[in-house]
Amino acid sequence: MEHTKAFLWTSWALRLLVAVILLQTLFFKFTAARESVYIFSTLGMEPWGRIGTGVLELVASVLLLVPATVPAGAGMAMAATVGAIFFHLTKLGIALTAVGDRGELFALAVVVTISSAALLLMHRQELPALIRRLA
Repeated sequence: MEHTKAFLWTSWALRLLVAVILLQTLFFKFTAARESVYIFSTLGMEPWGRIGTGVLELVASVLLLVPATVPAGAGMAMAATVGAIFFHLTKLGIALTAVGDRGELFALAVVVTISSAALLLMHRQELPALIRRLA
């Protein structure tokens, strides 16, 4: 399917935005940074939740950068950040003042969720072909 230049530029901008946000958080997750350990300890999911989420976000980032797998990457990114938003709203709070966060992590999760949803919507016609390839 042929896409317009505007579609391609928008898609790449959103894909890069999501991938950069997810990839920059990997350092914190994989090095057991204080913020990540605090979050996952509070949730009772330390260390397996922190490492598992990091792996999910790494795979999502790679899939977003491969044109044929954009919908899969966007779906995985959205799943990870919807989970983050849920826990911020139910157990963690929007701001994590104990580790110096004033809501930036929550805001990043919202940006990734909205951007991933936009990518899924934009690339929805590619889903059947992707599902056939995976089956």
